[in-house]
Amino acid sequence: MQIMRSLFVALCTASLTCAQTAPVPAQEQVSQLAATQQGSASSSPKLNEGFDINALDKSVDPCVDFYHYACGTWLKENPVPADKAVYGRFTELADRNRLILKSILEQASAANPNRSATDQKIGDYYASCMDVSGIDQKGTAPLDPEIARIAALKGKGDLPPLLAHFSLIGVNSFFGFGSEQDAKDSTQQIAVMGQGGFGLPDRDFYFRDDPKSVEIRKQYVEHAQNMFELFGEKPADAAAHAQTIMRIETGLAKGSLDNVSRRDPQKVYHKMTMKEIQGLTPSFDWSQFMSAVGLGDLSSLDASEPEYARQMQTIIASNSLSDIQVYLRWRVMSAQPTFLPKKIDDESFNFYNRILAGQKEQQPRWKRCVISVDGDLGEALGRAYVERAFGGESKQRTLQMVEALEASLQKDISDLPWMTETTKKQALIKLDRITNKIGYPDKWRDYSTLQIVRGDAMGNSLRSNEFEAKRQLAKIGEPVDPAEWLYSPPTVNAYYYPPQNNINFMAGILQPPFYESDLDDAVNFGAIGSVVGHELTHGFDDQGRQYDAEGNLRDWWAPEDAKAFNERTSCEVKEYGDFAVPGGEHVNGQLTLGENTADNGGLRLAYAALMDSLAKKPDSSRDPINGLTPEQRFFLGWGQVWCTNATDEALRLQVETNPHSPAEFRVNGAVSNMEQFQKAYRCKAGQPMVRPNACRVW
Repeated sequence: MQIMRSLFVALCTASLTCAQTAPVPAQEQVSQLAATQQGSASSSPKLNEGFDINALDKSVDPCVDFYHYACGTWLKENPVPADKAVYGRFTELADRNRLILKSILEQASAANPNRSATDQKIGDYYASCMDVSGIDQKGTAPLDPEIARIAALKGKGDLPPLLAHFSLIGVNSFFGFGSEQDAKDSTQQIAVMGQGGFGLPDRDFYFRDDPKSVEIRKQYVEHAQNMFELFGEKPADAAAHAQTIMRIETGLAKGSLDNVSRRDPQKVYHKMTMKEIQGLTPSFDWSQFMSAVGLGDLSSLDASEPEYARQMQTIIASNSLSDIQVYLRWRVMSAQPTFLPKKIDDESFNFYNRILAGQKEQQPRWKRCVISVDGDLGEALGRAYVERAFGGESKQRTLQMVEALEASLQKDISDLPWMTETTKKQALIKLDRITNKIGYPDKWRDYSTLQIVRGDAMGNSLRSNEFEAKRQLAKIGEPVDPAEWLYSPPTVNAYYYPPQNNINFMAGILQPPFYESDLDDAVNFGAIGSVVGHELTHGFDDQGRQYDAEGNLRDWWAPEDAKAFNERTSCEVKEYGDFAVPGGEHVNGQLTLGENTADNGGLRLAYAALMDSLAKKPDSSRDPINGLTPEQRFFLGWGQVWCTNATDEALRLQVETNPHSPAEFRVNGAVSNMEQFQKAYRCKAGQPMVRPNACRVW
């Protein structure tokens, strides 16, 4: 089930990582899984999965290129596998987690009359997904009812109930619809609609005129034609329909906001009465739509991008019913390739993974099926994962580290030379009210009404989408539940959520190389400590700072402080905008601003917390390990969690669509701004890791 676009952008830009268009699964590492599960009883600090002395490339001067010093040997020994577009420490950990999930699912899917209701659901979903021969035998028939609904349209006036149905089953057509927390009344849930229904990764893919972008559009049209043919159309008809798809999607894209604008919460919040939204789209009856999704008399909603609604009206009015039906068939055909015959699944992979991201081979079927179960039954599967892989001690130790980082941020805010006391007071109130969620939910989601049928892979997916859509829509008009989690427990990620002013660390990331309970403190603070600091800093980046302590979109900054903040962030925009990936395309410093601010702020906070921790311990805690001081080990803990190889295509896609800078720039960009790093490695003025005009916000 897709998260509504405005919510997804807010969440994605306030997280440690952000999903790419192409999935980024990890390579199988059975031996590493065993090491992770066994742990160690050693009483002395150890250097293990969380820090690898052998990953260093000592031929590189850390003051010239710290990233390649910290990761050089690892990068040489871990090229991107054929079934990946990106391979790094995140993917290593994600893969270890998926091996655990695979074991759980294989056990749950075995024939056993005594299975629990939860095991039946996750096991039968997984078994159905793995049944490739059964999926092939059914062909495209599972989608025949949806195609028939489109063919039955008698006029454009019939669109609202049809699009309502598609919205429920996860087919994003013309616009996205769902629920969200009211940005200006954080206690309530409201309805939201916004731009959606595109096949290319981002708005600008439809308009860039460089040769590569022109070629991608050509290949997208070819992909659409191939898909229409695989669904039984004649080549000439398929070719014409592919051109129709490109024309309609380009028209919709003209009314869309670009990815930088969508990071600004003020630009994606426009609460309107139903009469007002109806005025934007006179040919689309919203009362029919609302009735069909089960909402009845809705008084208002957030029309997150009003200009898009106007453009949607233009597209519906100016296109024939037959062309609109072509577009709708395309949205249905392309929505669920994993549960369609292999030739269709392979065609989808060819465009979205091979062409866009440079991935050479499909990942193993079991990995994709694990991802699907996690996506649709995340808390059912996640509960079993937590029982097997996440202990209470990890949760408690993480909370202790969060408290240490919060103390560092409190001191940092109090000592800021550029912020007035009035704004400082409000910032400290906001910091004090940040809540911390660690590992997994206190109350697990109830899936008892979701029907999962063994042998019905497509049906299981569509019913899961409808279950989640209705769960989301049932929130509208109800109080916000701050205990809800937006990612499943096995997810290798963490996020700050501005509307609720909370930070969230899933159990999946609280594992090596990010965290290990008996690892050297310096490495732990450099790795998971920097993650904690990163998420805390998101509360005060260019996006998060617009929300107050209660999670409301409200300006609580004195004008002179806002001006000083923008001056400091402009330094980061320029710094990261100078970084370029192979092929010469530069990082978008404005798109990545929030993440770059969080990286820099988080690293500083973690370093300060480590220094406070060491000051309370015996002098022996500062002894070198493997010839490395605690300060040096701290920065290596930071650097090595980002060791990452990627295809050139994946890097290009990242800088065009992702609010996170590529790993190399995240590492070097942050350390080159820190005098503490330069002191730790005795760097000299003029060396690349000593930025003459260092950027600092927090």
